[in-house]
Amino acid sequence: MTTLTRVLRLTALLTLTLLVPTALRAEHEGKVQILILGDSTAEGSIPRKLVKEGPHLEDVIRQLLAAEGDLPPCNVINLALSGEYIQRLVDSGRYEKLASKLPGLDYIFVRYGLNDNARREDFANNFPKDFHALLARLRQDHPNAMLIPMTVIPFSDAATSERINALIRQVAEQEKLKLFDIYPRYAAELEKGPNMLNYRRFPVAKIPEKYHEFVKPFTSGTPPTVVVMDNRLDAHFGHLPGWFSDRHPNLAGYHVIGDETVKFLAPILRERKAKGK
Repeated sequence: MTTLTRVLRLTALLTLTLLVPTALRAEHEGKVQILILGDSTAEGSIPRKLVKEGPHLEDVIRQLLAAEGDLPPCNVINLALSGEYIQRLVDSGRYEKLASKLPGLDYIFVRYGLNDNARREDFANNFPKDFHALLARLRQDHPNAMLIPMTVIPFSDAATSERINALIRQVAEQEKLKLFDIYPRYAAELEKGPNMLNYRRFPVAKIPEKYHEFVKPFTSGTPPTVVVMDNRLDAHFGHLPGWFSDRHPNLAGYHVIGDETVKFLAPILRERKAKGK
């Protein structure tokens, strides 16, 4: 190879590198990388057990983004975990082990608050501090990612939800981050039926004994618990106190969350695409 040929090839390589927008270098294997961090209302452990094939939240988001037709290919990683709150995510080592070194993250959705409210001492002061600290760590580990704080869904009573979400809005404002407010859409969907979006989880011990054989196909765990994704058993047990008390999303609930996530994210992806980012 002549010296002139080497120079021409090197020049072409440098030109190609300069033409690639910086933001695209955050993409991994040619796909936009989206990460979800959160608690059980983001993980969906029970739907995953009962309907293994899904689609689950990350699948819904990925498929709906693809259905738009004009967006880049996306990969959605769901690292949410039941019972988790921000302090536990960090102190348990889960963040360091699973999230800190993920390659090429472009968007990170952060949805905590429910377990923090229940388990974090001095919640009103420590939750915002924990949130700020997590965002700082995410910026350090994933400098090319857009960080997106999310409000909680209607899980607790309205006053508790607003107390949690007010702190999340405060954090987003102080961090100058775009807030993804999922609460209004989810609440609006519940107006169509207050129990449409949650599964039923109920102890067999609280069901009249004459129905124990009847509910065996829907029973699992210790102590034995009836779990169904939909309203099929409401006709028999809907009158029992607490039958509707579990507010975790069923598959329909995750479709609402996924649909609203795409409505939030698609315009951002289009804007960045238009700007060559």
